Amino acid sequence: MSAKRRVTIALIAEEAGVSIPTVSKVINGRPEVAPATRHRVERLLQEHGYQRRISQDDTPAGLVDLVFAEIESPWAMEIVRGAESAAHEGGSSVVISVLHTHAGPGRDWLERLAARRTDGVVIVASRLSTGIQAQLSARSLPFAVVDPEGEPAPGVVSVGATNWNGGLAATRHLLELGHRRIGMISGPADMLCSQARIDGYRAALETAGVPIAPELIRRGTFLVDSGHDEGHELLSLADPPTAIFAGSDLQAFGVFEAARQRGLRVPEDLSVVGFDDLPLAKSAWPPLTTVRQPLQEMAALATRTVLAMGRGEAPETKRVELATELIVRESTARHG
Repeated sequence: MSAKRRVTIALIAEEAGVSIPTVSKVINGRPEVAPATRHRVERLLQEHGYQRRISQDDTPAGLVDLVFAEIESPWAMEIVRGAESAAHEGGSSVVISVLHTHAGPGRDWLERLAARRTDGVVIVASRLSTGIQAQLSARSLPFAVVDPEGEPAPGVVSVGATNWNGGLAATRHLLELGHRRIGMISGPADMLCSQARIDGYRAALETAGVPIAPELIRRGTFLVDSGHDEGHELLSLADPPTAIFAGSDLQAFGVFEAARQRGLRVPEDLSVVGFDDLPLAKSAWPPLTTVRQPLQEMAALATRTVLAMGRGEAPETKRVELATELIVRESTARHG
C-alpha cells in the first residue's frame, strides 16, 4: 500500500478481500465473522496501525474501563482505589469488569465494550492478545496494562513494579538475620512477576554464596490457601527452612497458619516475609515484614496515562516499573 494513502476501512477491506461492513464488524468485536476472515482482518489492522477517525464533536464519555482477571483478593481492591482516585481527578468514573480467566479480554467483553462509550481501558494482571490489541487500536481506544502477566508486546503501555529488586531485598534481609535455609513460595510459572521475584531471591543467595536448594522453591497461586499448603510442604522437609519468603502477603498469612498448626512461633521459630504491603499486613499478628508494592500508584499512573492518551498526549515511556520497598515489622528475627 502506498505510504501516502490514508489507512481506511475501505483499504483494509480491499486488501483482505472482504466487504467494508465485515471490517467494521471485526473492529467492533461482532461475532458473526468467520474465524479465518477475522484473523486476516485483525492482522491487517495491526500491520497498518488503523485507527478510526475521531470527530471534533466527540466528547469524553467520562468512563474508564478497569478489567480484572479475578477480583477476590484485597490486592484487587488496592488497584481499584488507585484507579478510582486518578479517574476522579480526571473527571471520570470507573467501570469494573471481571473476566474470571487470566487468558485476557475476549470477544464477549469487546462486544459489551462496543455497545457503549469509554475513554480508555486499564487491564490488570492479565494477558492481551494481538487481536484485542488491534481492535482496541482500531477503535482509537487508549489502553494500558497493570502488572502484566507476560512480556508486553512492543508498543503496549504497561505499569509494573520492580519485582526482581523486591525479591532481592526480601531475601537479603533474611540473610542478614543469619538465615541460610530460606524457603520461597511464588505464583504461577507463567506470570512475569512470579519469575522476577524468584530470580531476585536466587540472586541474593548466589551473591551471599549460599547454595540454591531446589526443594525450597515452591510455586502456587498468590492466595492464602496456597501459602498454607506450600508452607506445610516446606516445613515438613527433613531439613526445613528457618525462614520463608512468600510471593504475596496473602501467601504469608497462609504460612502463618501452617506454622501455627505445626506448633511453630513466628518469628521465634520461623521468620516470614510477604510481598505487597496490603493494609492487613500491619494489623496481622505478628505485624508482617513485607515488600511494599505501590499498587494504588501503579493503577493511578496507568489510569492517568490512558486518559492523557485519550486527549492525544503520547506517553513518555511505554513501560514503567515503580520502585518496591522492604518494610520491616515483627515477623522476622535473627536466627541462631
